[in-house]
Amino acid sequence: MFAVIETNGFQFVVTKGEKIKIPAILGEKGKELEFDKVMMVKDDSNTVVGRPFVHGARVKGIIRGCGRLPKVIVFKFIRKEKYRRKRGHHQDFCEVEITDIIK
Repeated sequence: MFAVIETNGFQFVVTKGEKIKIPAILGEKGKELEFDKVMMVKDDSNTVVGRPFVHGARVKGIIRGCGRLPKVIVFKFIRKEKYRRKRGHHQDFCEVEITDIIK
């Protein structure tokens, strides 16, 4: 069984027991989350697709840790104009373990 959820503008395909990294700070370590924006649920026998979300479906998870992803360098350059801009960025993330998928 798997589900497609939407959170913070991103879509994730999740299964029970899977760990996903969501690029946002959602809370402290150990906090329980419930995602109600479920776009699709599929099990062995049938598939339910929402328009845009499946009514009554939820995905539960627990935050296992938060941190920052490795630095990404953003370099802008225009030749013949001496334009160079170099910036670095660390994206925050939360690692969430999916505990249950409810139809």
